[in-house]
This record gives sequence, structure tokens and C-alpha cells, in this order.
Amino acid sequence: MVGFAEKKAELDKLGVSVVAASIDTGDESKEVADEVNFPVGEGVSREIADALGSWWEDRRSIIQPSEFILGPDNKVVASSYADGPLGRLEAGDVVKLINFFESR
Repeated sequence: MVGFAEKKAELDKLGVSVVAASIDTGDESKEVADEVNFPVGEGVSREIADALGSWWEDRRSIIQPSEFILGPDNKVVASSYADGPLGRLEAGDVVKLINFFESR
């Protein structure tokens, strides 16, 4: 998530807002939020994960990385799901993708 904080100026220029959510609460959630410059929701439950269209892992009762890019109409135009450190969206790639969408 720090990569998105580092690309904030580029994302802002494109009109992109970044929002994150986590199962963490309290101090754990604050630690994550303190590292970035965008809103971080806390206390995500299975019900919230389902409403977001995210992937909930029953074994550990956690939300797995689920990333969505929404278009101007708030419909999902791209998504990524991961169950570990691979396959997550990188901020620089999101900037490239948004620029590609804008050029079409």
C-alpha cells in the first residue's frame, strides 16, 4: 500500500482516489493508516468482504488482497485477487492502466 502513497501525486492528477480496508482494528489499523496518505477502513468482517466482492479466507478468518479499479460510473473495470505476496496491483501499473483507459 505504501507504493500507492508514493504515487499519490500522479494518481491525484488522474483523478484517482485510493481507499483500503483491513480486518485489523485499533492500534494495528492505525499502524497501517499511518504509513499511507489515503483512508484505511478497519474491522472488515466476512459480510463486508462479501459485499465488496473480496476473497475471504475461512481458515484464518481474514480478507485476502482484493483490489478493484472503478471507472467514472463506479463499475469495476479491473480487479486482482491474491492469496499471498504475488499478483498484487502495483501503483505504477495502475497509473499506466488508467492512462491507457484515458487514451482510448
